[in-house]
Amino acid sequence: MAIGISLNMEFIRCEDRSFRQGVERAAGIGYKMVEPLVHDGRELLSEAGYFHSFSMDDDPLEMKDLLAGHGLTASSLSAHCPLMRPEISVPYLTKAIRFASDLGVTVLNTDEGVRPEWVALDDAFQVMRYTLTTVLRWAERYGVRIAIEPHQSITKTTEGLLRVATLVSSPMLKINYDTGNAWLGGEDPYEGLKACLPLVVHVHAKDISIQQSDAERGQVTGTPVGCACGDGVIDWTRVVEILKGGGYDGVLSVECGTPAQARRSLEHLTGVIGAQHV
Repeated sequence: MAIGISLNMEFIRCEDRSFRQGVERAAGIGYKMVEPLVHDGRELLSEAGYFHSFSMDDDPLEMKDLLAGHGLTASSLSAHCPLMRPEISVPYLTKAIRFASDLGVTVLNTDEGVRPEWVALDDAFQVMRYTLTTVLRWAERYGVRIAIEPHQSITKTTEGLLRVATLVSSPMLKINYDTGNAWLGGEDPYEGLKACLPLVVHVHAKDISIQQSDAERGQVTGTPVGCACGDGVIDWTRVVEILKGGGYDGVLSVECGTPAQARRSLEHLTGVIGAQHV
């Protein structure tokens, strides 16, 4: 099965557009899949049409119909929350699991979140284990995989990412590998991807500009969006070779900052993936 290409909806944030407008733009560029961001409750900017997030208090079938009307499906849901705060993450993720199930989506992308200053590092793993154990009971019933992304102080390293992604023994605890976050965290994203590959069910195709790399590599734990795939430091041919060599049949979900970058990313990744089939 060919590797697919999706688009994280963050690409439209620079224009202060709504979810609907982001969907329309993604389809117009030529994408067939998107990665929606969901939130709990009501949110002022989204309600006013200035932000691309979709409330889980609204009808998931409304989202599904909107996507289908533009020839799109959801590759996954962006459902990031602080795993070290179960009072927040358990209700949020269990709601997201049910929302994803109604959409026919089988991957929820999340990360450890920022460690609260009152939670000691040794305690953090116990709290995350509790959170994940609770959430994964739901995930296993609904057939939705919880994919941990490298993005914060623990998971910025491959060792830390694998530790969090194996805190609970469950077939639904997986990894969403983010190439750009791994690079900025100071890791070798290719070796990291190889190490994580048995658990990888989703990949954030995030490239990092040379300027950002020079300024921030080893100083940060990640970044919201990258540059256009092919414009930065990531070797996408190498990434695709690793994925194909491991039998990966998921998606590369582009995380970039503008519609123009989204267009260039689609063109570049389409060429790279196509070349691998020659």
